[in-house]
Amino acid sequence: MELRVLRYFLTVAREGSITGAAVFLHVTQPTLSRQLKDLEEELGKKLFIRSSHSIILTDDGMLLRKRAEEIVDMVDKLEAEFNSMEDTIGGDVYIGGGETDAIRQIAQVVKELQLRYPNIRYHLYSGNSDDVTERLDKGLLDFGILIQPADLSKYNYIDIPGKDVWGVVMRKDSPLAFKDSIEAEDLLNVPVICSRQAIKQTFSKNEFADWFGEDFDKLNIVATYNLAYNASIMVEEGIGYAVVLDKIVNTSSDSNLCFKPLKPNLESGLNIVWKKHQTFSAAAETFLKEIQAKLSNSLN
Repeated sequence: MELRVLRYFLTVAREGSITGAAVFLHVTQPTLSRQLKDLEEELGKKLFIRSSHSIILTDDGMLLRKRAEEIVDMVDKLEAEFNSMEDTIGGDVYIGGGETDAIRQIAQVVKELQLRYPNIRYHLYSGNSDDVTERLDKGLLDFGILIQPADLSKYNYIDIPGKDVWGVVMRKDSPLAFKDSIEAEDLLNVPVICSRQAIKQTFSKNEFADWFGEDFDKLNIVATYNLAYNASIMVEEGIGYAVVLDKIVNTSSDSNLCFKPLKPNLESGLNIVWKKHQTFSAAAETFLKEIQAKLSNSLN
């Protein structure tokens, strides 16, 4: 299977038609059609459902698209790493994480490095812990920022100073908005929007479930999310109350949303992690040394 053909396949999947993909790739339509037919024969699977004007991916085609994107991303990352092996440190650093105010500490490190190594580029990937660790394990990310609780057994890690505070985002005209804080019983009779990580039961310890107590299963969870911005839109539209970390959703004076912390207080620690025995590019190694120095000073 050639990388060139995988790129052809991804272009066709993105464009939604062989004609559009052929124009984009500067190849003839018969040539592209033949390459795709050969790919289907090689895999022994039908990848497309063809019509007169468009194509639709089959389930096998969707699987190949996901895997092909990972392969192409990995090859592009590898090429960039080798191209950056010069006397002047440059290249790409790939960082993934959930939505957290701790990204400010990462941004401060990036800002300091920019002055000394302007040829380093940084690529941020947002997702929950499952998304981030999957990409870490496949080598698509150099570092991940994980919100506790998280399984750190496969990774080297550094504790990030400070903690994220959990609370509830709601409309300013909602019945609970007059309260200074939100207790467990306040959430029993309202529709709740939760992050998937907050209610995940696979960890040996689930801090949100422990905070809520024995009535956790009585919560009326009407929606789940992995990006708080999307959850805030649901709140604005009156879908429910979102359990989120502080400083992620806009609750300023010009917003119609407000944030109320949980009572008793619930906080989550954070870690920056990377694979054990990881071989870093020069750029990623430089970033790691800088983040280790900054965070170790912050902890002392």
